[in-house]
Amino acid sequence: MAKIISIISSTSIISVLRMSLAVALLALSSPAGAQTLKDAYRDYWYTGVSVNQWQVAADPAGRNDHDVTGQVSNDQTADWAVIEKNFNWVVAENCMKCEVIHPQEGVYDFTLADQFVDKAKAAGMKVLGHCLIWHSQCAPWFHFDKDGNRVSPEVLKKRMREHITTIVSHFKGRVDAWDVVNEAFEDDGTPRQSLFYQILGTDYIPLAFQYAHEADPNVQLYYNDFSMNKPTKVEGVARFFRPLIQQGLPVTAIGMQGHIILEDNVDNAVIHQYEHSIETIAALGVPTFFSELDLSVLPNPFGFSGANISDKFAYRPEFDPFKKGLSKAKEAEAEQFWVDFYKMLLHHHQDIIRVNFWCLNDGNSWRNDFPIKGRTDYATLFDRQSRPKAVIEKLIELVK
Repeated sequence: MAKIISIISSTSIISVLRMSLAVALLALSSPAGAQTLKDAYRDYWYTGVSVNQWQVAADPAGRNDHDVTGQVSNDQTADWAVIEKNFNWVVAENCMKCEVIHPQEGVYDFTLADQFVDKAKAAGMKVLGHCLIWHSQCAPWFHFDKDGNRVSPEVLKKRMREHITTIVSHFKGRVDAWDVVNEAFEDDGTPRQSLFYQILGTDYIPLAFQYAHEADPNVQLYYNDFSMNKPTKVEGVARFFRPLIQQGLPVTAIGMQGHIILEDNVDNAVIHQYEHSIETIAALGVPTFFSELDLSVLPNPFGFSGANISDKFAYRPEFDPFKKGLSKAKEAEAEQFWVDFYKMLLHHHQDIIRVNFWCLNDGNSWRNDFPIKGRTDYATLFDRQSRPKAVIEKLIELVK
């Protein structure tokens, strides 16, 4: 009898232990027990980040053949475990842009992009391709003939179709969405006078979506731009896309980059502007997402905004006050911004499909070099050792 009781007791203990373990695992997998933004906000939106080529693969040669942003070192692959743990969408920072992937007419180099996509898919993450048509970081040959003259509209259409079809087809089934057209409008809402526009007018925008959809009818297709907090900008974009969407142009969502400068957010002005922008885009019948979020805590003496990479200003020490570390007061101000910003996002979560950060950590953030090279910024949610900042727990608390 004692032996039977012992067996029953042991069985009961094992059952209790199993139940306790199940409850603990459930708690860890639920928003209430989540330790990452990806887990905490999984019922609201996806959480993504941009990835540079050195985070994908160590490069002992220190290869730097193309324009890059952020910290460059031979081996940042240790960051990959942090990326995989904290994010469920990734986007390539530079290796899928035209100058890298299509450097010469008829010549494609998918080496870096394939490494990035293969590693992301092996980790179970979704991939945003960035980007198909963009006036900046576009290979120099794209708009000119062999004599250096601008090509005709028909030639540019042909080149666009071949470029988009080749790239989208190459990644079909592996890339989940594309930024089809990037930064096609000025801050006042008028079309940017890029070479694409000068040769084709605004027709190049719907044509790009048409070509991408024909190459992969199942992939998500986005328009993406900076300064989308500005009413003139977002309303100009909405005014352009409204009739096209009504006519059936395959636009899945419209992305807002979100390169924010803390000192611009007086009385939460920037947050209120983005709330207006979310509502403006939602009125088109498509959702939005933040595609390149970061928060510069540095002075903005020249009043610049957005992400026009041609903007460059001279370095001066007074523009770089946190070289030896961020002050407690500025850190608290930045934390409060993120909390207020996320509260606003939660209020509109039904219209947001993803919140994507640009660069993983403060060290490899492009904000250290834009628009003033050589400063020390603290623009991300991870410190220079890729450790999560305390503000992340505060953001998680909002949905506990």
